[in-house]
Amino acid sequence: MAVREDSRPPAPATGNADPFLWLEEMEGARALAWVKSENAKTLGVVQRDPRFAALYVDAYEIASAQDRIPSPSLLHGAVYNFWQDDEHVRGVWRYTSIAGYVQSSPAWTTALDLDALATSEHANWVWKGADCVDPQQDRCMVSLSDGGEDAVTIREFDLTSNRFVADGFVLPRGKQSTAWEGRDALLVAREWSQGEVTVSGYPYVVKRLRRGEPLSAAVEVFRGEGSDGGYGVEPIAFHDAEGHTAILISRPISTFEAETYLLTPNGARKLPVPLKSQPAGLFNGCLFFTLQEDWQAANAEFPRGALVSFDLAAAQAGSEHLAPSLVYAPGPRETLDAVSQTRNRLLLTTYENVRGRAWTYALQPEDGRWRKERLAVPDESSISIEGADPFGNVAYLSATSFLTPPSVWELNAQTGVLRVVKASPARFDASRDVVEQREARSTDGTRIPYFIVHPKGMELDSNNPTLLTAYGGFDLSMTPYYDGILGKLWLERGGVFVLANIRGGGEFGPDWHEAGLTTYRHRIYDDFTAVARDLIERKVTSPRRLGIQGGSNGGLLMGVAFTQHPELWNAVDVQIPLLDMLRFEQIQAGASWTGEFGSVSNPEQRAFLASISPYHNLKEGVRYPEPLIWTTTKDDRVGPQHARKFAAKLAAMHIPYLFYEVTEGGHGAGANLRELALTSTLEMMYLIQKLID
Repeated sequence: MAVREDSRPPAPATGNADPFLWLEEMEGARALAWVKSENAKTLGVVQRDPRFAALYVDAYEIASAQDRIPSPSLLHGAVYNFWQDDEHVRGVWRYTSIAGYVQSSPAWTTALDLDALATSEHANWVWKGADCVDPQQDRCMVSLSDGGEDAVTIREFDLTSNRFVADGFVLPRGKQSTAWEGRDALLVAREWSQGEVTVSGYPYVVKRLRRGEPLSAAVEVFRGEGSDGGYGVEPIAFHDAEGHTAILISRPISTFEAETYLLTPNGARKLPVPLKSQPAGLFNGCLFFTLQEDWQAANAEFPRGALVSFDLAAAQAGSEHLAPSLVYAPGPRETLDAVSQTRNRLLLTTYENVRGRAWTYALQPEDGRWRKERLAVPDESSISIEGADPFGNVAYLSATSFLTPPSVWELNAQTGVLRVVKASPARFDASRDVVEQREARSTDGTRIPYFIVHPKGMELDSNNPTLLTAYGGFDLSMTPYYDGILGKLWLERGGVFVLANIRGGGEFGPDWHEAGLTTYRHRIYDDFTAVARDLIERKVTSPRRLGIQGGSNGGLLMGVAFTQHPELWNAVDVQIPLLDMLRFEQIQAGASWTGEFGSVSNPEQRAFLASISPYHNLKEGVRYPEPLIWTTTKDDRVGPQHARKFAAKLAAMHIPYLFYEVTEGGHGAGANLRELALTSTLEMMYLIQKLID
């Protein structure tokens, strides 16, 4: 997508010209030749190990197992699922009946075969999801990506005929979003004219496109500004079982602040809700918002982290006093995770000290208050809402934990009956392991919880190979999860796995996240270091046996840990990372994250970014552990530029490293299961060599 260069933040003066700027050309011939050479060197080193082939076989068998749980999505009165395996490398979008889904071997019908489509169109299609008019209707907008990038092509699809609609809606490639205003009208946010995008490359104009009209005939309904932050303006459509519809437009003005507009016959009306709030759904004629800041409205005060509701009709009438009511407020060390709804119930998932909970909420007509009931889901687990029918009473939840394979639970929201309908077989022998939750003390005394998965009866001799991971950013929570490949290739070999819930994440609500923003980000890195030192002090492990792993923002965490404390680790797995923090605003979507990291245009923030930027803090004469740095060519979010330049600088400084770049897959580990298995094997082989051997 074209970006106006004059709208970019100014490039910082670094004192010396960056000798590796040429690696920022994502598809540049010289850059790709360098990538090809680096990939060959790394694969040559890792695949030379006689264990590599067997590890890959195990990884691929787990990734592609036919008895994996098909994740359920409720559309058009059926259960839909996207599936990849040996036969369907790119994948198939398929469906079965609700009754059929609970069977041990559902009878699936293919709606769209991406392998066949890619062959017929000579394209590298990667599935990016489908958005329906509403779950009862038979039309969807299907998003497809070329190689896995965030930019997508969107086409109208008929769920009855299982075909793209002839002369239907088609939106050419771009970073864009859509919402159905009705069966024959689509609201579209995209780059309508060349350069009409924000500084981070996302759209800020929404237009109404009617059926049968060319893109040039679309009528503007909302316009933000080129200086807007976040991921661009987004149209949103909500429906409930009573026939109410709310069309909203979210306009991010910074990384974590957004104005919300309600589209009415008289145009878009700005809602008087906090900037740090997000629309969460429509139920019983009420709009729901989650709050990331305190809100005082209608003589009532609502805490950050809460879920509130207010009357849609009052908002549509233009009332400046919405009279919100409280639905949920978090307790100590508790956070709201997700909100959904069936015909008669709200469905919430929360976390209490990083343990998943699930609830149904029913509105009491006699007093207008909410009555909640806790669902009997597994404790010590992560709980997710997989799908819910807003026009019926069926919902699906998933449960997963470190040592228990994932399961899917079907909920009858009307009766409260909850039952397991799918359970994955074990992918590794977990009988020899145990999970504990411990705490470390950070530099400022804050208690930092972490999970440790280790062999029963583990000797505290400082000799246990240990892999530590964390994320620490963007309000994202790191919760327990079952990873068959990690279990088979690492835990079964006696390895220890640690997941740290450091600040910057959302595990304990907005305060936990905001504690690590911009120039306070050192707290995040101190938390991570504190967990590592706690493991060493408890004699779980030692720097010789301690490795770390993290991706995206977690890749930045790895880079900081690598440069600030090279003495603490013997392996550093740096995944799809940010690493050049003085140019991150110039690279891909980086300008949208200044609310998280700060900006080089602010002198104080620039000084802090310079102090932590891994790319700029590599030093001659320091003994660094040999890192594994990997990324993807098609990552148009973070971009491969960071990883490439960091590796090239290491090479110039004669510091050993391994570099690998997946050619497909966008901001992830690959576009298909084979690529995922290869990347996972590469990582596991590296960790085994560094920490177990």
